[in-house]
Amino acid sequence: MGTLIIQQFTTMDGYAAEPDGGLRFMDQIRGWTSIMDANTRLLEGCSAILLGRVTYSMFAAYWPGADPQQEPIAEPINRLPKHVVSRTLDRAPWGDGEAQVIGDNIPARIHELKDTESGDVIVWGSLTLTRLLFRKELVDELYLHMLPTVLGEGLPVYPPSAAGEKFVLHSAEVLKPGGVAVRYTVR
Repeated sequence: MGTLIIQQFTTMDGYAAEPDGGLRFMDQIRGWTSIMDANTRLLEGCSAILLGRVTYSMFAAYWPGADPQQEPIAEPINRLPKHVVSRTLDRAPWGDGEAQVIGDNIPARIHELKDTESGDVIVWGSLTLTRLLFRKELVDELYLHMLPTVLGEGLPVYPPSAAGEKFVLHSAEVLKPGGVAVRYTVR
């Protein structure tokens, strides 16, 4: 049975995106090598990637053409099976292949995905999907890259349904240039 891990980039004040959903705050971050190295290590235990429609669209436009020599994380991202949660997509092309679309019975299908995977299932970004997963108690771990910036307002990492949730620190790592990667288990 796979562990479902939510991976999010977050500001120091807990936001994963600007109020309009933008990610411009990430443009000012330097030192992506240590962040990508941490994500590559995280992927070593994963056997599937789960994405929401918006994150899928961003990833599918970039990662299939990324050079693994320049960005080593491209290899596992492109190799691992991908599942896209969407009620509007019929297909989810990925380079020369196809990601599987989950469009109905979403919580049950994700529970089934966790049951059938031998490794971890990672969710990147995908705030709408993250909220659903917390509401349906399908989240096993939370892996946050806290970046050294503050937004003051925006879209929070945690949905209101996560209030009162208990987390146990699994690991913490200081990243260049001043960010922190923390991994929590959900009790």
